[in-house]
Amino acid sequence: MEVMITGKQLEITPALKEYVETRAEKIKKYTSKATQVIFTLKVEKYRHLAEVLVKVKGFILQAETETDEMYASVDKAMSKIERQLKKYKEKLCDHRVHNNLVLDETPPSEIWEKGHIKKRKQFAVKPMPLEEAAFQMELLGNNFFIFGNNESKNINVLYKRKDGSLGLIEPVHLS
Repeated sequence: MEVMITGKQLEITPALKEYVETRAEKIKKYTSKATQVIFTLKVEKYRHLAEVLVKVKGFILQAETETDEMYASVDKAMSKIERQLKKYKEKLCDHRVHNNLVLDETPPSEIWEKGHIKKRKQFAVKPMPLEEAAFQMELLGNNFFIFGNNESKNINVLYKRKDGSLGLIEPVHLS
């Protein structure tokens, strides 16, 4: 398992690097299939942000936290990752994906503010079946998930509806 640590507006000290690597080792407790763990640590004014991405056999688990102290941010982010890994492990043991998914801890995020994009993310779109996309969305704890549909070969958006069921947005090409 490869551990990458990046600091933005922050110098990664040997003590911080050792602490992060020690926390990353806990992932092995849940799975041996983790190939890469990427930590992005950032300081903005009085905020200490930690983002963790874990690549596990085709899935990407992600957590972001913000506190007033970097070590606490790393701890909180890793706690979120551990919860996601527990879900991942339970789902693999079940060998089933349920259609009525229950998501937790979905913080509302403000994307549009005064006509400007507040946050922008890029990620690789992986072709997968609809069931795998639903499973991945649940693991990430998101209200939506963008994926490449194996059947249609198009980009689709899977989302959680207010009644708890799932919806799917599929593009239709007009002639």
